[in-house]
Formats: sequence, structure tokens, C-alpha cells
Amino acid sequence: MNSAVMVERARILSQTQFAPNAARIDQEEIYPWDNVQALADAGLAGMTIPKDQGGLGIDWLTTIQAVEEVAKGCSVTARILVECNLGAIAAIMRYGTQAQRARAADLVLQGDKPAICITEPGAGSAATSMTTTAQETVDGFVINGTKHWITGGGVSKLYLIFARLIDRLGHDRGIAGFMTVAGDAPGLIIAQREPTMGIRGMPEARIELRDLKLPKTALLADTNSQPYGFKALMSAYNSQRTGAAAVALGLAQAAFELARDFVIEREQFGRPLAEFQGLQWMLADMSVQIEAARALLYRAAASDVDGFPDPQLAAHAKIMASETAVKVTNDALQMHGAQGYSRNCAAERLVRDARMFTIGGGTAQILRNLVASNILQRKLPQTRDGYAVMAESTPVPLGIAAE
Repeated sequence: MNSAVMVERARILSQTQFAPNAARIDQEEIYPWDNVQALADAGLAGMTIPKDQGGLGIDWLTTIQAVEEVAKGCSVTARILVECNLGAIAAIMRYGTQAQRARAADLVLQGDKPAICITEPGAGSAATSMTTTAQETVDGFVINGTKHWITGGGVSKLYLIFARLIDRLGHDRGIAGFMTVAGDAPGLIIAQREPTMGIRGMPEARIELRDLKLPKTALLADTNSQPYGFKALMSAYNSQRTGAAAVALGLAQAAFELARDFVIEREQFGRPLAEFQGLQWMLADMSVQIEAARALLYRAAASDVDGFPDPQLAAHAKIMASETAVKVTNDALQMHGAQGYSRNCAAERLVRDARMFTIGGGTAQILRNLVASNILQRKLPQTRDGYAVMAESTPVPLGIAAE
């Protein structure tokens, strides 16, 4: 499949179906099932899945460009597209067993958005402080714990759960990933949906894991090395960081275009707002910031470190795109004046949606720690006693609080 074809499909769907429904999705806080079906029908869901698993084997850069196009029309749908192609599904395709890959591919190609269960009430950015345990038994594993800010909780079928693996001798073997499907085993309980400021059509849930019994085949196995390598699994999330950056970039572009069109049409003091130099400079700065973020993002998406985007470049892109989205959407609202403050104006919704991206997918501060660690070529402890997850290897969850 030609890469340009996929991006064009995303652009057309974004303009004709996703954008017209974005305000309703936000107001009613509903998951856009019609949009999900459209993504699946167009081959956009699971397009990064290898061809031998039924996907198209599309590269990261093309995927990022498709996400950007969708985000111009609907932030919620763009987030779904990210999770259908990057992050959890990328980890499963790289490190899962053949049976795991086949099961995950089948679900995602139909439009399922995998849910990544890492964040906990007491373990946000310090993800390795998680207390959820997976007790190994003769038959498999029993998982107990609480996960919070789980994106897609309650609508997702596929769940990738991270827990501290306790072997049958009681030894802590570190954090492992477990793949399961909702309904396969009792014990995965959607306890609460968290009301959010933006991206309102995407549920953020608290999940209780109560004696969740999983078979041995649920352990996400890296068949090329050790069976539960947390650091290896987390490397897949460099792709998700670029995906989050793409959503932020797309909605920033949408806000810029709204502001541009508004100042051309709107008149005050007998002339269009576009003739006022102060607003001209604001538009110029918005354009520069968007193009700079796009250049960083495309460079990161085109990079390759062990099959995933370069961690340093992915962090650069995520920081720049997320902060650009916050600045550009706020400026766009300002340029609309009182109209921008109305919930009937798309700029208001974009401001709320943009705010999530400096938090979700790795906070701007945590990612700066990672960048600094790589610059200085040393681990940077984040606690007083020096015992902490180091920025160099900090696993950054995909829910809200810790991301």
C-alpha cells in the first residue's frame, strides 16, 4: 500500500466525518464508535501491524502523518488511531508470542484500542513504584492491584497489564507485562470513569484487579531473550510518544487555521483584524512554532533505534509539540476574543484538548529529565536519597497522571 494513499485517506475522513462530529463527541462525552469503524474500514487501524499478521506494515513516519491529519478534525479519534498503531500494539508485535500477536492483531484490525495498565494511584511518573503484583502459580498468574487513569478503560477489549512478578518462591522478579482480553477471565473491574477537562470522548478509568487469574500464555514474552524484560517492553513507547506529539501537532494546526480564517473575516474599526500588526505577529509566531514542532516530530518518526524511534528524538518531539499545542491553541482562542471563550467555538475545545499533552504520554518535566540525562551521559536520581528510577530508563506510562 502506497504511504501517500494512507495519509490521504486519513485527511479525507478527518474533513468529511471526524471534524463535523468532534463538537458532539466532546459535549456528550461519548466514545466515537462510528469513527472507529471508519478507521478500520479504511485500513488505518492496525496499519503498522506486519503483513504476516494481516496488517500493512506501514512505517512510523507515515503513521504519524496520518495521525496528524486525523487530529486536525478530532482529537479523540486521533488518540484512538495512535493506540491502534503505536505503544501497546507495537510492543506486542515486537515481543509477543505468535499466539499473542495473532490475537492482538485480530482485535486491533477491527478497531479495538488497546488499553495499557501501568499507572497507579501511588505510582505516576515513578512507574516502577507500582504495587500491583502478579503471583506465579502452577497454572499461571494471579494479579491484584489498582490501576488509574487507564485510557480506554471500559471500551477497550485488549489490555496490557504491568505488574510486579512474584515467583512461586516469593521472589520479586521485577515488572512484567501481561496480555489479556476483557471477558476472558473475571477479576478485571472497571471501577470508575474519571471526568476530564478535554479529550472528553475518551474514557479514563480506574481499574481494580481482584484475583485476576491469567494463564501462563498471558506473559508477554520476548522470544529472543528473557521472558519478561520491562525495559525492552517500555522501549515500544517511544513510538507512542511520537504518536502523542502528532495529535498535539494536528490540533495546533487546526487552531492556527481557525485563527487565520477568523482574522481574515472579522472586522473591527472598519477593517479586517488581519490588518492589525499585533495579530499578524501572533500568526507568524504560531506558524514558526508549528513548523519547528513538525520538523522535530518527523525526524523522530523517521529515526530507528532497535526498531523504534530514537528515545532522545522522541522526547524532543513530545516536549516541543505538546507545549506548542498549548501556546497555539491559547493564542487562537485569544484572537477570537469573546467568541473564543464560548463553548460554541471550536477554539475553546482545542484549548482543553491540548492541555492534556504536556501531561499524558510523559510529562514535559519528566521528559526533560530524560533529555538531560542523555546529554550528560549519566543517571539523574530524582529523590533525596538517590534511590529512584533514573531519567535514562524511566518508563513513562500512557495514562494521564504519570505520563
